[in-house]
Amino acid sequence: KFWMGPALSSTPAGGNGAVPGEQVKKDENSRRGNWGNQIEFVLTSVGYAVGLGNVWRFPYLCYRNGGGAFMFPYFIMLVFCGIPLFFLELSFGQFTSLGCLGVWKVSPMFKGVGYGMMVVSTYIGIYYNVVICIAFYYFFTSMTNLLPWTYCNNPWNTPDCSGVVGTHQANATFANITAVMSGVTEVVNRTKRTSPSEEYWRNYVLNISDGIGNFGEVRLPILGCLAVSWVVVFLCLIRGVKSSGKVVYFTATFPYVVLTILFIRGITLEGAISGIKYYLTPQWQKILDAKVWGDAASQIFYSLGCAWGGLITMASYNKFHNNCFRDSIIISVTNCATSVYAGFVIFSILGFMAHHLGVDVSQVADHGPGLAFVAYPEALTLLPISPLWSLLFFFMLILLGLGTQFCLLETLVTAIVDEIGTDWIIRNKTIITLGVAILGFLLGVPLTTQAGIYWLLLMDNYAASFSLVIISCIMCICIMYIYGHRNYFKDVEMMLGFPPPIFFRICWRFISPLIITFILIFTVIQYKPITYNDYVYPNWSLVIGFCMALSSVICIPIYALFKIATSEGATFLERLKHSVKPDASWGPALQEHRKGRYATGGPESVEVRPLKEELKEKEPEKEKEPEKEKKDDISLTIQGSNGSTLNPTPSA
Repeated sequence: KFWMGPALSSTPAGGNGAVPGEQVKKDENSRRGNWGNQIEFVLTSVGYAVGLGNVWRFPYLCYRNGGGAFMFPYFIMLVFCGIPLFFLELSFGQFTSLGCLGVWKVSPMFKGVGYGMMVVSTYIGIYYNVVICIAFYYFFTSMTNLLPWTYCNNPWNTPDCSGVVGTHQANATFANITAVMSGVTEVVNRTKRTSPSEEYWRNYVLNISDGIGNFGEVRLPILGCLAVSWVVVFLCLIRGVKSSGKVVYFTATFPYVVLTILFIRGITLEGAISGIKYYLTPQWQKILDAKVWGDAASQIFYSLGCAWGGLITMASYNKFHNNCFRDSIIISVTNCATSVYAGFVIFSILGFMAHHLGVDVSQVADHGPGLAFVAYPEALTLLPISPLWSLLFFFMLILLGLGTQFCLLETLVTAIVDEIGTDWIIRNKTIITLGVAILGFLLGVPLTTQAGIYWLLLMDNYAASFSLVIISCIMCICIMYIYGHRNYFKDVEMMLGFPPPIFFRICWRFISPLIITFILIFTVIQYKPITYNDYVYPNWSLVIGFCMALSSVICIPIYALFKIATSEGATFLERLKHSVKPDASWGPALQEHRKGRYATGGPESVEVRPLKEELKEKEPEKEKEPEKEKKDDISLTIQGSNGSTLNPTPSA
């Protein structure tokens, strides 16, 4: 549905608020800037939402929770929670043209929610770029004739290593010794083997220490790749959305080219069909399991990037009348379709590997870093020209990660620039971007040590878990019940030209908050202390994890108390009332869009008329001036106390 900008003019608005046929595209918000066009925004948002989790988490969740049966609760949660929340955040940011801090002018007491979003984005941005840098490292090491994790004859391999390619002499020796000493069959030995890709990952790439408290040394190759990763992110954001909007034409689209290439190669392999069947075969009885619904809701929520602040930030660079309703549906559906598509790519290769080893697919299936850096790379060694497929796979992971990382960094930079808001900082936004990038690099250095993987997984499991759910729930309550749903529906109608569909109004007010609450309860009930393979995290590290999770949530009550304490009013209730009341500057950023209840006595209220009309009106005024002077003289005649009139002589 296209729209006409309300109370603007009779000229219909174009795709991103631009007038059709206009020759020069100018920023609507010249001070802050806009996307070059709507496609840049959509591609950036797709790149933000579609990340590593779509490839290494969803396929695993799907086969673990009933295969094709998992699709049913997954798409139910998409419709009733994912798309409504996505639309809510996009419309929230677009209406005010402000980042995740500035938007809380809607109710200043809740500005702590914006700070919480910044904290979450900081945590995710630190460890996410470390994952990208490891993908960079694998990408560089794939530039060889033979992948280094193919055989077991390397210095980092152990006697337990058993490869899947050919019958290399070292493999045969180790396998025979193991078989003789343990008295087990070769098949059992293979199913319980240590793969060369796993030993390459643990013993060479990470050189992993024995625990989270033993940092060991910095892995210099990983540190170098981390620097490369941050340099790439900075260069792509050097001009903000003006530069990143051009980069996403490649970073957001090329992963689909790679996925398609890998999919075509995968389904042509022997055993691929069994892997896909394992991925899709529905186990309908699992639909009655609450855990399946909880996993579906959690995956939708985390996959779309809700409550990170990125959606609000990206939408804030839209033109005011952009149809973000349509965009939210396109981006959300694209994100979920990508997850399903990636499942075919992953399980076709894993099915081939399982067939080659003569084991069940469940023996080789994995998720997270284990899938990306162990299981899938090992499967690639079985393919002809394996370095080529490895290069494509890790290049795809790099692009998927960068698309998300762009938005995380832009979220932090935009929040800082909007909050300070001076002309100097707006002109020198690049300096802020550089400063945040350098700080992110320095904070990521500990994750490149021998204990880095332990800290990375700790941050992933705690820093961005239940805190996101709490932030999102409070945001819904603030907008729908503190600011008022009727007010917000009118805001959206003023912006889009039509009110939110009734389905979304119901979801925003009732259904989505209930689902978010369900996700929170489910997360608490299903909580288990984090482990990494056989390593159990010590209690002190779990305390640090919970502190990271609470550090974003604690911003909300702390700022609320601060705002109440500094608000006007003699009593607590008066100060509370003032602290939740929208700020005077709340509303559209540009004066031309501040219509209706947002209209002010500013430049817009001044009536502009032609110069001739003004001159005509001034001539009669000049003729009336002598009469006015006479009246003034008469008014100066003063009657004395004896009845005489005194006409004081005016001073010269």
